[in-house]
Amino acid sequence: MSLPVQAPQFDKTSLSVPVAPLAGQSGAPRVRHEIDGVSIDDLIQRFGSPLFVFSERTIRQRFRAAQRAFVSRYANVQFAWSYKTNYLSGICDLYRQEGCFAEVVSEMEYDKARSLGVAGEQIIFNGPLKSAAALEKAVAEGAMVHIDHLGELADLESLAARLGRSVPAGIRLNLDAGIQPAWSRFGFNLESGEALQAVQRMADRGNVVLRGLHSHIGRSVMEPAAYAMQVEKLIRFSGELQQRFGISLEYLDIGGGFPSRSRLKSSGLPSNVASPSIEHFAAAIGDALARHLPPGKTPKLFIESGRALIDEAGMLVSTVVGVKRLPDGRNAYVADGGVNLLATSFLYDFDVELDREVLGESQPSVIYGPMCMNQDVVCENLLLPPLDRGTRLIFSPAGAYNVTQWMQFIAYRPNVVLIGSGGELDVIRAAEDLSDITRREQLPQRFRQ
Repeated sequence: MSLPVQAPQFDKTSLSVPVAPLAGQSGAPRVRHEIDGVSIDDLIQRFGSPLFVFSERTIRQRFRAAQRAFVSRYANVQFAWSYKTNYLSGICDLYRQEGCFAEVVSEMEYDKARSLGVAGEQIIFNGPLKSAAALEKAVAEGAMVHIDHLGELADLESLAARLGRSVPAGIRLNLDAGIQPAWSRFGFNLESGEALQAVQRMADRGNVVLRGLHSHIGRSVMEPAAYAMQVEKLIRFSGELQQRFGISLEYLDIGGGFPSRSRLKSSGLPSNVASPSIEHFAAAIGDALARHLPPGKTPKLFIESGRALIDEAGMLVSTVVGVKRLPDGRNAYVADGGVNLLATSFLYDFDVELDREVLGESQPSVIYGPMCMNQDVVCENLLLPPLDRGTRLIFSPAGAYNVTQWMQFIAYRPNVVLIGSGGELDVIRAAEDLSDITRREQLPQRFRQ
């Protein structure tokens, strides 16, 4: 199995840095005047800059394509929307409408799903932090709890003792799927025997009943064959549990990690080369299920995809507010949205489009954000024509993780707009003002005396 390509390391302060054109281009930046038929000018005039824009049409189309790809190969599939990828209510409810369960990794996300009307039995509760109170709530409401460590198993055993009955749960495994770096901090290791020991304890004590296996092998995994190996190992382990303990599992949960067209900085490849389509992953997983499941066995297959479903549906529209010339000769542009809004810029290179035709020779350029910190670099080593203040920059794909990992640091977070399938414009998160920043602060009364 091939490993991810390692990009060469360059001295980013030197003019000798190789400068690539924007992704998919031959030197000149693309121009975008509209998003889903709504002009960039109209969006900014109505909702301000910077502005996150999401496309309902793209969300629904990409989800339905992914669902078709998997269901056509294995009918017993259930998608669960990954809340941590984007937990705005308007986004999560779109996936609920499409039939997704909710996959959550914290009590906050669990409460968010319940507030949106997601039934407990349609929530998958992952993550390494589940308080005793959160576990009690999840068990009472029928959620699928995936045990991450022995302390959590002990908490569930104590809960079962208090309730006077057994409680159902799954366990999370980490395993070698042939890719590096392997994710080993979450769950119980399969190869070392740790996972088997955890199940042995469950079988011996009997008050936590194993329902399924969960595994998530990484972020933006580029190798469909890694999922085939993951599925094979989960099926073999489930067969071992059947033989040793008589446990008949109800489901396998293979997590997510499918890539979008985002381009990892470490890859060195264009996104259309580096990222296989969802069809490739569905084919590899479906084939592995067909080859390794015993005859007549069709456990539920849970898929907790996030990035691959939402990333291309989101964009950040930002405005050039400053123009500079760096000592190394590059042009520098200061935009009104930076890493405070685009947290994934530390890992991914964005496609950058302009809202207008710009004449002039393209030159090595860097785009900074407005933060008072040196690491606020959104894009480096682009070829851009000379831009004026007021030029709009459209960054994409930006739908995954940015509105969950964004920072409230020295600037208000902006409006987030959803463009409906029929062209409707809805603010799904209003821009902040000072009251949002200060409403939970308390000035000591003695300071007022």
